[in-house]
Amino acid sequence: MRYIVIGAGAVGGAIGGRLAEAGHDVVLVARGTQYEALRTGGLRLVTPDGPRTHLLPVVDRPEALDLTVDDVLVLAVKTQDSTAALDAWSVRPVAGGSTAGERLPLICAQNGVEGERLALRRFRHVYGMCVWLPATFVEPGEVSAAGTPLTGILHLGRYPTGTDETVRLVAADLEKSKMLAPVVPDVMRWKYGKLLSNLANAIEALTGPLTEQDAFALFKRALAEGQAVLAAAGIDPVGQEEQAEARSGRIRFEPFDGSPRGAGSSWQSLSRGTGTIEADYLNGEIVLLGRFHGVPTPVNDVLRRTANTFALERRDPGSMSVAELVALVDAAS
Repeated sequence: MRYIVIGAGAVGGAIGGRLAEAGHDVVLVARGTQYEALRTGGLRLVTPDGPRTHLLPVVDRPEALDLTVDDVLVLAVKTQDSTAALDAWSVRPVAGGSTAGERLPLICAQNGVEGERLALRRFRHVYGMCVWLPATFVEPGEVSAAGTPLTGILHLGRYPTGTDETVRLVAADLEKSKMLAPVVPDVMRWKYGKLLSNLANAIEALTGPLTEQDAFALFKRALAEGQAVLAAAGIDPVGQEEQAEARSGRIRFEPFDGSPRGAGSSWQSLSRGTGTIEADYLNGEIVLLGRFHGVPTPVNDVLRRTANTFALERRDPGSMSVAELVALVDAAS
């Protein structure tokens, strides 16, 4: 199979680089300065094994690539960028007839739970991936991933439920590429479990790494809302114990230069000044479900709105104090 990684940032770059190292065919899809850097200098993937530069095919639009029935699409853009990518790729012709949306598998390697729903409107064969792969998009052309001996743990399954031969083949390729890829029939349970932990992303992006007790206390308030909302919706996410057991002893983090682990994806979006952030699909997912089921979610709503303001105004990550953020939340509660 050939893997077409749509969105060669932190997660897409790490997955694509590791697949390429194991000898699999990989095409990267990127835009702007990232496309130019990958096209001219390749992908530099920095891991505890050492840096490697992969000179891989790279395109900046679907029209630049001829698709075949052996292709697997890996959607690794942020959820807010999904609709445009899905619209563009789903209608592309596949050799032998029909379109990508009808014939090709598409794997959502994304945080949150909305990407799969968006994809299923356009693709017949959709798969969820619960991404536990801490990586940093350092600068154009370079991605770092500090996990070892595994780079990441990626639970996989069909969406909305089930497994099949395609997902088992993909998992086998990933497991030859220094990643663990358990195939599960209930992948969205894993993604909802990850969603709850991602409710901290906005706090980190706004105020910096969660080191203060007040920041942890604020996350616990956001988490309590999330748990209440999922219970009201009848959703049973994978719990912390089950997640910890899945990861136990399989991966550790070794900073390359003695520095702390890099910040999360929302922080990285603010630091790159992209103008967008994924808060609408993390904290905003809890707000949406709360409105459906009559559960108040003031903490997550403030986090969502404040993170969006930071992104739109291109404010620096970590430039709000925890006390300021707590005051905003308290005023809305």
